[in-house]
Amino acid sequence: MLRLVLAGLLLAAAPFPATAQSWPARPVRVVLSQPPGSSPDILARLIADRLSKLWDKPVVVENRPGGQNVVGALAVLKAPADGYTFYHATAAALVINAYTFKALPYDPKKDFVPVGMVGQSGFVVAVNPSTGFNSIRELVAYAKANPDKLSVATEGPKTFSGMMASMLAATAGVKLVAVPYSGVQPGILDTVAGRTQLTIQAVAATMAHLQRGALRPLAVTTARRLPGLDQVPTLSETYPGFEYSGWQAVVAQQGTPADALRRFSADLAGVLKDPEMVKRLFDLGIIAEASTAEQLGQYLDAEHARWAKLARDTGVVPE
Repeated sequence: MLRLVLAGLLLAAAPFPATAQSWPARPVRVVLSQPPGSSPDILARLIADRLSKLWDKPVVVENRPGGQNVVGALAVLKAPADGYTFYHATAAALVINAYTFKALPYDPKKDFVPVGMVGQSGFVVAVNPSTGFNSIRELVAYAKANPDKLSVATEGPKTFSGMMASMLAATAGVKLVAVPYSGVQPGILDTVAGRTQLTIQAVAATMAHLQRGALRPLAVTTARRLPGLDQVPTLSETYPGFEYSGWQAVVAQQGTPADALRRFSADLAGVLKDPEMVKRLFDLGIIAEASTAEQLGQYLDAEHARWAKLARDTGVVPE
């Protein structure tokens, strides 16, 4: 009997597995599909810095751009599911790609589990001031009277900006000449220069041009008007139901230890509720939006339904 008691005491005193007791026990890697200096990169590094201090362990942001987010997503899925690799992902990686790729090499719904929402970023329909347009109605009226005369700068037909341009044209019953660019800034700069008449891009990417008057905002794609652009109407004020926004969230691959998911989720939400962090995100054109993992899961389900409909309505053919 004494041996059994001693054995029980030794078991009770034995340390719990590292993931259950002291996660993180080593550096945490956060993979990003965007290049250094991009808005998601800046945001990911702000959050990583806060979490590093909170956990007393390095949180390393690793940029893996390319392939319309495929490179970054696969980098996460190829890593061990040990709780030390996470994915700071955008709407394109977790939702949109599912409806624009015929053979996506990962399954956004099955391969990843939610950790927490990071923030929402509004998109703005902006024109070169020389067009003379002061509203969406004026732009649409001109487009109807002058078919094929308005060109819109996007990152391609199957990107967020490209699908917004297609949806706007379909909703308004007009034709816009889509001009694809390899990145956000080249298209914006061509609109500033007047080589294209309008662009639809994230507020964060266009704000400096809007503030100095190089671009004129006509509408935002979000459900509500955005702080800092309070006088700019939403597209849904003209076309009810036209409500789309970019967003960023953290996910992990299936099989990640539950304790790591819980800790990351809780601490990420805490960081995003800090007033200083809320302001820093706001300055980047992003509305901080803390959530639980469960809330993010529900949001992702709703976004899949929304973007599936958008893909059908705009006639996007997966390739």
